[in-house]
Amino acid sequence: MENLSGRKIMDVLNGKKFEKPPVWLMRQAGRYLPEYREIRKQAGSFLEVCYNPELAIEVSIQPIRRFGFDASILFSDILVVPDALGREVRFVEGEGPRLEPIDAVEIAKLVEAYDRDAALAHLKPVLETVSGLRGELPKQTTLLGFCGAPWTVATYMIAGRGTPDQAPARLFSYSNPDAFARLLELLSDISADYLISQLKAGADAVQIFDSWAGVLGEKDFERWCIAPVKRLVDRVRKELPDAKIIGFPKGAGEFYSTYRQKTDVDALGLDWTVSNSLGRSLQKEGAVQGNLDPMKIIAGGKALDSGIDDILEAFGNGPHIFNLGHGITPQAPISHVEQLVKRIRG
Repeated sequence: MENLSGRKIMDVLNGKKFEKPPVWLMRQAGRYLPEYREIRKQAGSFLEVCYNPELAIEVSIQPIRRFGFDASILFSDILVVPDALGREVRFVEGEGPRLEPIDAVEIAKLVEAYDRDAALAHLKPVLETVSGLRGELPKQTTLLGFCGAPWTVATYMIAGRGTPDQAPARLFSYSNPDAFARLLELLSDISADYLISQLKAGADAVQIFDSWAGVLGEKDFERWCIAPVKRLVDRVRKELPDAKIIGFPKGAGEFYSTYRQKTDVDALGLDWTVSNSLGRSLQKEGAVQGNLDPMKIIAGGKALDSGIDDILEAFGNGPHIFNLGHGITPQAPISHVEQLVKRIRG
């Protein structure tokens, strides 16, 4: 196994604390960077970038060149998984993803027809990006892979798009619980194989994005968020017992308190609504990541400085990866990102 010493994020995931924590930003390769916008213009479509290793490597490295972040995250999207399952996936400029909505009958057909090898073959260009990235990145830079959590991916598959509170998926889960459970089991299994493949291709650690975890009540959170992620994590660890996994159940609120224990992830990604006091209590059990409000990067100035300082003070006594509470937005000024890095590193 490759020696990961010197990669600060891997040290944090192993429980080490730093006076100046390592930093990376969710969506750090994105539309706020002019060099990214130029690549997108050349490529013509978002998915073309995701499936073109040369382009995906380039955009993944762009924020490392500019800001020297401690991690590079694979440039891709959570919806390449339903795409690999044969579902229609496209991205509409200015509107976001569009999928062919799936119903109970089609879920049964999808489960029956699932071909693991064919799905992973579809994702081969993404895995080539991972291996190529590892060769291009500085030795001290952690390479992160990722996937979407089964619940979050399923919400897009049911509705065919994102909705304000993912009501279509919630309604479907009540009306067709058995079919929905089968869909989430399938997504857990293909996502586990996908993460295993990323780790074998060169990713140092992986993150599971559950961007819509916050729309569920207690029992549904246990069934649709916790259980599928636990199934996913168990499958990864069966193959790779030392795999390091970050869980990001955005909006989970009070459910954060037991998420790590119930899913067996190594670290918790905190959204910006998680109080620093709750974050500190979660940090006693292991590494945490977060939790700056992305709007503070847009604001800059004192709002950004004070937000950074509050987080550094709150989490300075334990293992912490500095990050946002969600992804950086296209409106973020590059100078404010530079301000953030300088403030953290001093």
